[in-house]
Amino acid sequence: MLHTRNLTGIVEVDGLEYEWALQREPQWCTVHGWRGMTVSLRQLDGQREAVLEFPMPKAGNGSPQRRRPQINDATAANGVRAALAAGWEPTSRGKPVNFAVDANGS
Repeated sequence: MLHTRNLTGIVEVDGLEYEWALQREPQWCTVHGWRGMTVSLRQLDGQREAVLEFPMPKAGNGSPQRRRPQINDATAANGVRAALAAGWEPTSRGKPVNFAVDANGS
């Protein structure tokens, strides 16, 4: 049986539904080095998107951990709450808002 990963989903936070999608997996960038994954968030009836930028996970020796990070509904729901607390207004118009997630996941 194949293991499948969820790359999109819908979560409910405070009675509103939000769609999340994996936007970019971790990758090597010649200018910035290793960059972590990004996840986009959008309220189903909203207009403005939020993009969460996760740091590249570190292995025990301090080097980048070269495995795919896992994203799930619980992580996406926590990201929605953190973005709303940081000032994201999903019903407003405008460019996507970027938020950097710290190593602790908040």
